[in-house]
Amino acid sequence: MELDNETKKILLNLARSAILSKSKKANLTEEQIVSLPKIAKEKRGGFVTIHKDGNLRGCIGYILPIYPLYQVVIENGYNAAYLDYRFNELTKDEFDKIDIEISVLTIPEKLVYTDYNDLFNKIRPNIDGVIITKNGSSATFLPQVWEQLPDKKDFFSNLCLKANLNINEWENNTLQVETYQAIVFGEK
Repeated sequence: MELDNETKKILLNLARSAILSKSKKANLTEEQIVSLPKIAKEKRGGFVTIHKDGNLRGCIGYILPIYPLYQVVIENGYNAAYLDYRFNELTKDEFDKIDIEISVLTIPEKLVYTDYNDLFNKIRPNIDGVIITKNGSSATFLPQVWEQLPDKKDFFSNLCLKANLNINEWENNTLQVETYQAIVFGEK
């Protein structure tokens, strides 16, 4: 999976337009959609992350490749700005203070492991995004979260917390684990 600079620029502009217009609709003509780069029309998982002053300001996305990438970017640009439950809606005063980052995901693959030592040996920090699932609860961290949580125990403990599981659930070797990779690019 490769994205050239022109495609990245188009996707970043689509995300920013969705935020500025406060609209999840593409407002693209059929002709504009046809003229998009091929990968932008492929079904892909992806996230839009908003930073303000270097701090997280919103992040929402789709893990699975259900929608065309351009639609994922538009919808989740809007969602990250206005629907991330961790933050208030983005205000007009903040528009010029944000930076947008897009993560285009590979399809998640199940990771088979015997115990948490084996899991830790197979996980690749700064490369793998991780999804954990247990009893209907799940959570994911994008590969770039490793920058804030480089220790594998801390990473998995925080991921368990995000999934509303016991903080040390990873020690019980009962989590379903999937990994994916991402192409990450942004305005900065």
